[in-house]
Amino acid sequence: MKLDEQPVLLGPGEGETTTDRPERSIQILCEFPQIIVSRFRYEPGEEGPDPHVHHQHADAFYVLEGEVEFLLDGEWHRVGPGTFLSVPPNVEHGFRPCGSSFRLLNFHTPNVGFIRRLREG
Repeated sequence: MKLDEQPVLLGPGEGETTTDRPERSIQILCEFPQIIVSRFRYEPGEEGPDPHVHHQHADAFYVLEGEVEFLLDGEWHRVGPGTFLSVPPNVEHGFRPCGSSFRLLNFHTPNVGFIRRLREG
């Protein structure tokens, strides 16, 4: 299989910014048919996404800093930096701040058009 994509090398803070507000920012770090990688920053008081299910792709997270609560099948889990979470298709999930700011990496595999939602805000 031949891939037409080019390698991605970004410095700190680089990426395609889709949301840039005081309470939240989102940058797309890479977009390939196989994977989307984005970086999220949420500030206290900002709501995370409503509980949801992806049927066509897996959703994974790596917490860079701060504390965040992840919802997995109806149960909330409070985690901190260095935590990795992978959610397979058809599993309800969500996340929200725990009273402090947090930053995380988000991985969607495969892409299946999810990039449009990030760009639409």
